[in-house]
Amino acid sequence: MEILKQRILKDGNVKEGNVLKVDSFLNHQMDIRLLDEIGKEFRRRFDGEGVNKILTIEASGIGIAVAVAQHFDYAPVVFAKKSKSKNLDGELYTSKVTSFTRGTTFDVQVSKKYLNPGDRVLIIDDFLAKGQALMGLLDIVAQSGATTVGCGIVIEKGFQEGGQMLREKGIRLESLAIIDHFEDGHVVFRN
Repeated sequence: MEILKQRILKDGNVKEGNVLKVDSFLNHQMDIRLLDEIGKEFRRRFDGEGVNKILTIEASGIGIAVAVAQHFDYAPVVFAKKSKSKNLDGELYTSKVTSFTRGTTFDVQVSKKYLNPGDRVLIIDDFLAKGQALMGLLDIVAQSGATTVGCGIVIEKGFQEGGQMLREKGIRLESLAIIDHFEDGHVVFRN
């Protein structure tokens, strides 16, 4: 997606440890016009799949998932919570996830009320590095008996193993921008 790649080149900031900061337009302050274009692109890529639920993980994926949902006839957005709270009641689907960015492992959970066997779920997230968040979300969908139609990723770090691992498992993975590597503090995209 060229508009996204150009925005990453213009406003992205490569930090130590292969961390790409896109917080000025994607996951802290959000450019709503860009998110709308991202939503349109995911609709184009997953059109005809019968998506009736969008699943993401808190917090950075929520805004993106909402933008995507608008292009799927306002399908409900369900987000996995990273910590148990008093307002998360009843039976839960849970899965363990290790965060690349935070370096921690935690349980993510979704209420059993919101994912059902008849659902056709599109998983959306901002980044894909090692694939642990997606594996946790895929596990939750499997526990629910719903069908995962695919995973939509805004930015994939192609030099890390997550994308390859998921594709080898037969998961449909659509990434809008795939980074091949960082070179002298700059992003180099895969063709």
